This record gives sequence, structure tokens and C-alpha cells, in this order.
Amino acid sequence: MKEILLVGLGGFLGAIGRYKLGGYILHQTAGWRYPISTFTINIVGCFLMGILAGLAEKGRFGQELRMFVVPGLLGGFTTFSAFAYEGIFLIRAGHAQIALAYMVASVSCGLAGVWFGMKLAGPS
Repeated sequence: MKEILLVGLGGFLGAIGRYKLGGYILHQTAGWRYPISTFTINIVGCFLMGILAGLAEKGRFGQELRMFVVPGLLGGFTTFSAFAYEGIFLIRAGHAQIALAYMVASVSCGLAGVWFGMKLAGPS
């Protein structure tokens, strides 16, 4: 139960952080066509995931903090960071082909899922 609460609290704060940072960036770049807000959030999340993964490998923080930050805070901020971490993890483990298949399948199936879902919902 404690882990669920830690993940939930982290997710709550991460989602608020995404909303606030995304809104700020969107307000600053309202005339841009490029989705810089989502792009920035994803890259910041990946950078933070890299720092945390490096610290975790060195044993710098415990399980409770990891649960709060990784699936919680970063999960609420962006799941793209988990996707990127898993890809790097597979590459570092010597599974480059699996990593490539995972990345291609995730992006293409994700795009297809949104497209099919919008089609299923009907014309706008």
C-alpha cells in the first residue's frame, strides 16, 4: 500500500508539473507549428530519467524514493522517459535488435492506435 501511495503522490506532482510547464511553453510559443511543448517535456523527462538511472545504478537512493520518482513523478510527467530508458537498457544489455524492434513498434503502433481510435470515434 505504501508503494501505491508513493507512486500516486509522485504521479500527481508529475502531472501537475507537466501541465504547468507545458502551458508555460505553449504560451511562449503560441505561433509555432512545431509541438515544442510536448517535445521539451519529453526531452526534460528523458534527461531526468538518465540522471536517476545513473544514480540508481550507483545505489544512491532506496526503493521508496525510486518508486516516488521513476514511475510516480516521471511517469506523471512523461512516459516517454520510460520508453527511452527501456530502449537504452536493451541496447546496453546487448539486445540492439530487440531495442530497435521495440522502438519502431512502439512509435508506429502508438500512432496507429491514435489514428484508429479517432476513426472509431467518428468524424469531427
